[in-house]
This record gives sequence, C-alpha cells and structure tokens, in this order.
Amino acid sequence: MSIAEATLEAPVRTAAPAAKAPYLHQIDFFRLLTFACVILIHVVGATNYPQDVTANAVEAPLHFTREAFFALTGFVLVYQYRGRSLRAGDFWRRRLPLVAIPYFAWSVFFWAYSLATEDEPVGSAGSALLKLLTELIEGDAWYHLYFLLVTMQVYLLFPLLMKLLRATAGRHRWLLLASGALQVAVVLFMTYPPGGVSYETITHLFATVVPYQFYALLGAVVAMHFEAVHAWIGRYRLLIAAALVTVGVVVELVYFGKVGNGDWPQVAADPFQPYLIPWFLIVIAALYAVSTWWAARRRDHHFGARFVAAAANRSFSIFLVHPLALALLGPAIGPVADRLGAPWTSLVIYLATITGTVLIVELLRRLPCSRALTGRPRLRPALPRRRQPALAEQA
Repeated sequence: MSIAEATLEAPVRTAAPAAKAPYLHQIDFFRLLTFACVILIHVVGATNYPQDVTANAVEAPLHFTREAFFALTGFVLVYQYRGRSLRAGDFWRRRLPLVAIPYFAWSVFFWAYSLATEDEPVGSAGSALLKLLTELIEGDAWYHLYFLLVTMQVYLLFPLLMKLLRATAGRHRWLLLASGALQVAVVLFMTYPPGGVSYETITHLFATVVPYQFYALLGAVVAMHFEAVHAWIGRYRLLIAAALVTVGVVVELVYFGKVGNGDWPQVAADPFQPYLIPWFLIVIAALYAVSTWWAARRRDHHFGARFVAAAANRSFSIFLVHPLALALLGPAIGPVADRLGAPWTSLVIYLATITGTVLIVELLRRLPCSRALTGRPRLRPALPRRRQPALAEQA
C-alpha cells in the first residue's frame, strides 16, 4: 500500500491492516497546527494580565491543544500496533526513555533556572533538592512538563488499552460512551468540587491521565476504525466546518455569559470547563479534516512538504524549548507593550518566541546530548556527495 493511499481522496481500501502501517502525512500537519496553537496560548497568557477579559476569550478555545495531543497520542500508538503483536516490556523499553529522559533533564534545568531567577532566597541545599523531587513527582518544574508526565502514564497503560480494545471489538461505541460519561463527571468534579475537596487536590489531578482519558481513548478507537472514520471526515468536511463555526460562537457566548454573571475571566476560560468538551471534539475533527486536505495535495519535493516534515521532526523539541524562549523574552514584553499595545505585543512576542525556539532547537539537535534534551537523535551535517567520475575517467 502506498503512502498516498492514506490521504482522504484515496481512502485505504484494505480490509485488514498491514503489518507496518503506511505513513500518514496528515499527522505531521495536524501536529504542526496544534503546536503553533500551544505556543500561541502561552504567549497570549504571558503578554496579558491574568484576568484580561479579551485575552481569556482568546485562550478559552485554544485550550483544545492538550486534548488534541492526547487524542493524537492514542491514535498514533494504536495505528502503529493494531495489526501487530505487542510485548509490553519491549514497548516500554523502546518508548518510555524517549519521554522520561527529556522529562528528567528539563525538570532539572527548569528547577535550576527558577532557583537562579527567583527573587526569594534559595534556602538550604536539602530544601532545594526536596523541591526538585516534588516537582519531578508532580510534573510542575515548569508549566508544560505535566504533559510529559501524563504521556508516560499513557505509555504505561497502553498494553492494557490494546487488550481492552481487542476484547471489546464490535462494542467500541459503548466503550467511548462510558469513557465520555466519566470525562463529564471528572471535569464537573474539577470545576465544581464538592465541599471538603481542597484546591490542591484539584490542581494535582491535571497531571494525571484521568482528565484526559476520554481523548486518548477517542484517538485509539479512531485508529482501530481508521478507514471508516477517515472516509467519513472526507465526505463531511463542510458539515465539520459549519459545526466548528457554530460551536465556536457558542463557546464565546458561554464564556462572556459566565464573565457577565460574575465569574473571573480566568475561571470562565479554564480548560476543564464542561462547556468546552463539544468544542474540543469538533476542533480535533476539523484539524484532521484540514490536515488530510493538505496531505492530499502535498508534493514530496515542494517547500511546503519539506517544511512540514522538518517541523514535525522537531515538534517535540519545540514543545520542550518554547517556554524557555518565552521566558528569555520576558524582560522585553513590558517595553514592547508600552510601545505597541494589544494585540500587537502578543503578535510580536509570538513571532519572536517561535524564532528563538527554532534557534535553540537547532543548536540542541546538533549536540551530543540531543537525544536526552530533545528526544530525537543528533542531527549531523550532511556529507558532501562524492564527485562522480567523468565517462573518460571510467573508460
């Protein structure tokens, strides 16, 4: 089966999945769009006051990124293994270090960075080390590292997930329905906790797989039924686009309604607000529809295809590094805001963050420790091609 058969315009026609699944270029584009939105939401948060009404109106729909990534994680894993046998030990040995080592390395780095940049005194070496240990356990050495901690939990549970999917073949809709009901219950619990549940308990819950289990399972089920879902999205792109606009308008109306009723903007735009669940689902579908539309028109040697492939290859590195680039730009945000105001400050810092991130990533990818810092092998300079001998020299 050719790679081209994985695009929407040429749906996969084989009844049984191949031992090695064809490469899906749309996943690269999906990943690129989502990471661009990850950086955007962090920049909007860093360049505006926490309770700015307009900024939170922008951030609320952008919170889809974490759900999209966990759906993507579930999809990619199952898509790769649905037609293959899975040995849990081999899977963990291969997959876990790719996330665990960068998680440890960047947790230590950001722990040291925060100690060096905080105004408060460091304290004793013992207290500093205890802080590091706590941050490693809780995934909060920096605001984005929880994602790696949850990803490792998904990897640990994946062999069990594959057994569950195979055991419930033909009943996956009921599996999704039960998971969806649990998802609604979890976000209601997190947004409207019962009396006696501390805020600290709620904040620790977001670094576990529990608030994301539905999206990981959704991606996994879609992968098991890839051909059917793939074709359905191809037939109903316009319906998905209409639903995206409609649900997006409803999301903003609900957000402004909650603010008007007295909710703090940051609370009204919280990523675990129940009203955002339909939005997350339609955005994931819309991203896939756009990505497959692009994949069907890509050409291997065109700049756009090479750019997306290079960006996808560096996507995990970009995720790891972009908060550092944004932090380094922190002192410039005030002067830029005084000169440009909103929303231009966010736009300028966004572009600067992307530029700084790419520069740092390109440096790290060329270091001997690239795999530990980026989860990807070291980029080595391309060797010059050997000059082909002339015909006269060959004679």
